[in-house]
Amino acid sequence: MDEYEVVVAGVRDVGQDTIAIDVETPAGFSALPGQFVVVQAPVDGELVDRYYTISSPNTDGSFEMTVEIDPDGDVSPWLADLAAGDELSMKGPLGETCYDDDGDVLAVAGGPGIGPAVAIAERAVEHGHEVALVYEDDGFAHEDRLDALADAGATVELLDETAEDRESALADAAAEHVDLGDAFVFGFNDFCGTVRDALRDAGLDDDGIHVESFG
Repeated sequence: MDEYEVVVAGVRDVGQDTIAIDVETPAGFSALPGQFVVVQAPVDGELVDRYYTISSPNTDGSFEMTVEIDPDGDVSPWLADLAAGDELSMKGPLGETCYDDDGDVLAVAGGPGIGPAVAIAERAVEHGHEVALVYEDDGFAHEDRLDALADAGATVELLDETAEDRESALADAAAEHVDLGDAFVFGFNDFCGTVRDALRDAGLDDDGIHVESFG
């Protein structure tokens, strides 16, 4: 796994307790949306590894990571305090759940999964493909990018994870778009399991279901 020292280009608020960290792309680094990197952060005098998925459609010049802030966490509050010009230690890229410009796309995101999902959707739209993005959360991030996707012709569906019928609504929304072909699913275990089952029940083959669970 390649190791890099990267320079922070900026840190932005992109939603409720959510930031986007832009970093300058180091020489020799290239990744597809959906892949992730290992960020090494200093905690109590030691380097601690955390995994963050790339949330920009490409890594040309710079790339973005979307981070959900846990006020009690060891790493995310430290990341939120970074500023342009600071440096990060990073390894990668890793991961096989990524989009390589091949065909129409269904992207399904739960919570922090919106980062890679919106990046894949943007990449597919840029290449002229049909896109549906289903996003469940209790407070939405990257709303400007979601609006831009909708304006570009993508189907964007936002679901309230606090709704009483949230599981059936999520399953129905995911299943509605299986005709697009490959589906990319990002979120926590229960979320990913619900979506995977719904896609299978709707007739999508396992080879077309790409899942990255965050535990």
